[in-house]
Amino acid sequence: MRIIIFGPPGAGKGTLSKSLVKEFNIPQISTGDLLRQSIKVLDEIGKEAKPYMDAGQLVPDHLAIKLLKQRLTDSDTKKGFILDGFPRTQKQADELEHITHIDHVLNLKCSKAVIIGRVKNRRICLNCHAIFHLINMPPKQEGICDQCGGQIIQRDDDNPTTIEKRLGNYKEQTETLISYYNKKGILRDIEAEGNIDGIIKVAISILSK
Repeated sequence: MRIIIFGPPGAGKGTLSKSLVKEFNIPQISTGDLLRQSIKVLDEIGKEAKPYMDAGQLVPDHLAIKLLKQRLTDSDTKKGFILDGFPRTQKQADELEHITHIDHVLNLKCSKAVIIGRVKNRRICLNCHAIFHLINMPPKQEGICDQCGGQIIQRDDDNPTTIEKRLGNYKEQTETLISYYNKKGILRDIEAEGNIDGIIKVAISILSK
């Protein structure tokens, strides 16, 4: 089962992906996480991508594609995967067609006001990348991950100025892909402003048909 999850930054793609990983026993692949790891170790891709990520801009297509190709060679992707944050542009979607086929596309729909409210309170574990929310899903111990005991931080790009840029980029480039996958007959919209448990149930129901 090969799945793409679409939605603007802060719509809940990461949280939903982690639940689907447990349900279907396939890995989540976040190009954002792959890029952040490359930047952390400052490898060749990380050095080139860092200025774009720091400015809240999309990284060049060739970098995201290169990282994805590398990840899909891992053995845990043989039964399928969940793509979170890829493709973001038509060029990436076209390239993805040459790499693999996609079975389902879930499109999370969420308003700008809700997104900004979520993002400013979002926190992430540096070690295992578990996601927390200071109001809706806070860690049991402040600053400490419930799952692995790692340090919880606010991502550099989770601030009002950067999120505005990211939303603008999403609307300009990624939303055009909604029509692209809708025409293929594999896209389903999911209202993503409600309770996360309800959103997860809807997604599992769609994917289980």
